Order: sequence, then C-alpha cells, then structure tokens
Amino acid sequence: MQNSHSKNIAVLLLGTLFISTSGVLGKYIALAPELIILCRAFLAGIFIYIFCKITKVDLKIKSKKDAISFLISGFLMGAHWVTYFYALKLANVALGMLSIFTYPIITAFLEPLFTKQKLNSIHVLLAVLVFFGIFILIPEFSFENDDFKGILLGILSALFFALRNLVVKKQVKNYNGSMLMFYQMIVVTVFLIPILFYSDFTNVYSQIPFLILVALLTTAIGHTMLVNSLKHFSAATASIISSVQPIFGIIIAYIFINEIPSPNTFIGGSLVLLTVVIESFRSKK
Repeated sequence: MQNSHSKNIAVLLLGTLFISTSGVLGKYIALAPELIILCRAFLAGIFIYIFCKITKVDLKIKSKKDAISFLISGFLMGAHWVTYFYALKLANVALGMLSIFTYPIITAFLEPLFTKQKLNSIHVLLAVLVFFGIFILIPEFSFENDDFKGILLGILSALFFALRNLVVKKQVKNYNGSMLMFYQMIVVTVFLIPILFYSDFTNVYSQIPFLILVALLTTAIGHTMLVNSLKHFSAATASIISSVQPIFGIIIAYIFINEIPSPNTFIGGSLVLLTVVIESFRSKK
C-alpha cells in the first residue's frame, strides 16, 4: 500500500515537472498567447489521438451529460491557458507560475460544492500558507506595474484551472485520462479558431519546434499524468502536491533563460514547497 502511494506521488510529481516547462516556453515563444494555445491544443490533440489509437483507448462519450461536461472542462482549460500565458508575458516566469498556485486555495474551498466532502481544515491552513507566499511575491500594488497585472491574471487563471480540475474529477472514474485530454484539446482548438482571422503568423515557422515541445511534453504527457492522478487523490490534495511546479519552473528558467528570482520569490516559493511536503505526508494517512 505504501509503495503504491509512493508510486502515485512520484507519477504526479513527474507529470508536474513536465508541466513546469510551460513557464519557460510560454515566456520564450515569440507569438501571441492565444495563438500559442491554439497551436498547443491542436498539436497536443493529434499526439493524444495517436496515443489513444495505439493503446486502444475508447474515445466514445457515454452520454449527453458527459459531453456537456467535456465542453465545460475544455472551455475552462482554454481560459486557464490563455490567461496563464498572458501572465507569463507580463511578469517573469517565477511570478507568473507562482501566482497560479492560488488554485489550491480555490480548489480547497470549491471542492465541497462539487463533492460530498466537507471542507478540510488542514487544506484551509495549507491554502493560507500558499496565499501568504503569493502575497510576499507582489512587488507593488499598482495596475501600472506589469508584474502586478501578471499576478492578477495568474490568479484568474488559477480560478479557471481549479474549476476545470473539479469538473474533470467527476469523469476520471468513468473515462481514461488521455481520452479526457483529447476532447478538451478539441474544445480549446474550436473555441480559438476565430483568432486565425486576425493573428500575426510572421514568426510561426521559426517557433514550430517549441510549439511541438509544449504540445507533446507539457500537454500531451504532463497534463494527462495530472488528470490520471485525480484517481488516487482528491482534487485539493493533487493541487497542493503539484504546487511544487513553480519550484521546478524557476529552476528551469534559471538554467535556460538565466532568469534569477528575487529574495521574495525564494521566500514565497519556500512556503509553497512547504505545503507540498506537508500534504504529501498527510495524504498517506
């Protein structure tokens, strides 16, 4: 039992590491955020479809109610990605990534509305720690400050992501994680098709390798692993454990684009990491 729990934690953390590459890629890819997300969703959908066909994953939707749920979760996923990538463009990678990790707070408070679970006081405490860590990150409370605007967009992105995870969690017992991601990618692509009529495609060809990377590693593999982890943990537990993502992202940003976090970023990030360690041990019980 303990080995199985450790394996599930390891898979969730590995998926989180892959998702963490989104910070650097979102900052580095020289395209508008909504165009990046359209390409990301379209390419990821292709990769996931091929994987589903090879592994014989059933792609049939069982009911109209489930189809509506898929539509909602896809819209929320697209909204999360677009606002998140705008946050990365405005702020640095560390602030952009850390700001969306208010989503464990939002998840902890919203999950009782979606399930029969009661509000867990431990989750509330850990969520407060994450919130305090985010508060330390804010350099200046001014809408003229790009970092501040980036953090606000990150928090909005967190709301969309928390809602998406809660909607998807209801489906993971009945559907394969790859199948769920495939339909979300279709929905995101369809919703963003209108941007093709006004987007600037000047740099698209030079950015294709990075778009493939964000579609395959970050999305098709990383997010599918995260969705599958919801079978083994509550949405709140998975959210808090995966809060290590900004730490991974900061390290990746330092290695690849030489972005050095401020002392406040280290303090706030340490608080986030502390909640991950606590929840990892607490969820064993």
